[in-house]
Amino acid sequence: MMEVEYNLLLVLVSYAIAVFGSYVGLNLAIRVPSAKPGTDLYFWVALSSIAIGGAIWSMHYIGMMAVDMKMPVTYDLGLTIVSMLLAICFVAVGIVIVGRGEPSVAKLIGGGVLTGLGVAAMHYTGMASMQMDATMSYNIPLLILSIVIAIAAAIAALWLAFNLRGTLQRFGSAFIMGLAVCGMHYTGIAAMEMTMTDHSMSMDYTHAGAISSSIIIFIGSAIVLSLLWVIASKNAPKQATLAFGE
Repeated sequence: MMEVEYNLLLVLVSYAIAVFGSYVGLNLAIRVPSAKPGTDLYFWVALSSIAIGGAIWSMHYIGMMAVDMKMPVTYDLGLTIVSMLLAICFVAVGIVIVGRGEPSVAKLIGGGVLTGLGVAAMHYTGMASMQMDATMSYNIPLLILSIVIAIAAAIAALWLAFNLRGTLQRFGSAFIMGLAVCGMHYTGIAAMEMTMTDHSMSMDYTHAGAISSSIIIFIGSAIVLSLLWVIASKNAPKQATLAFGE
C-alpha cells in the first residue's frame, strides 16, 4: 500500500474553480423557473449545467493532479470525456426536476439523489481513466461516504440555486458548495488504495507535468466560466424567481 502526498497549491486551485463555477451556475440557474418552454428553457439549463457540472469536473481533475502518485500517470481520453458529460448531464437533470413546476421536498430530494449519483459516477469514472503502473482498490466505507457527501452536496446546491435572492447570499453559498464538492472528491481520493508494481518503483518521475496540466485546465475553465458570467450579468432578472420553499 502506498502513501500519497498532496500539492497544497493545486488543492486550493481546485477549490477556487469549484467556488467560481458554483457562483456562476447559481446566477444562471435562477433563470430556469421563469424560462419559457422550448429554446429559452434549454438555453438556461444548458448554461447553468455547463457552469456547475463543468466546474465540478475541472475541480475533480485538478484535484486528482494535486495528488502526487509517485509515478507517471496518464488518462484515458474516452473515459475522461465520459466523466465530464456525466457531470454536466446529471446536473442538468437535477436543475430541470427541481427548477420547474410546483416545488416539493420530494422533487428536491429526488433531483438531488440523481445529481449526486451522477457526480459520484463522474468521480469514479475519472478515477478509472487513470493509467499507471499500480493496482487500485477502494476502501468501501469511505467510498460509500463519498457518495453520501455527493448526494448531500447536490441537494444543498439545488436548494440554494432556487432559494437565494441576493448576490452576497449566492456568493456565500458558492463557498459552501465548493467545500462540499471538494469534500466529496478528497473523501473519494482517501478511499483509493494503490499498490505500486516493481516496475513503477524504478521509474524516473516528476510531478511538474501534472502541475502544468492543472494550470491549463484552470485557465480554460476560468475563461469559459467568465464568458458564462458575462451572459448571466447581461441577462440578470430584476428579481430572482424561487422554485422551492414558497
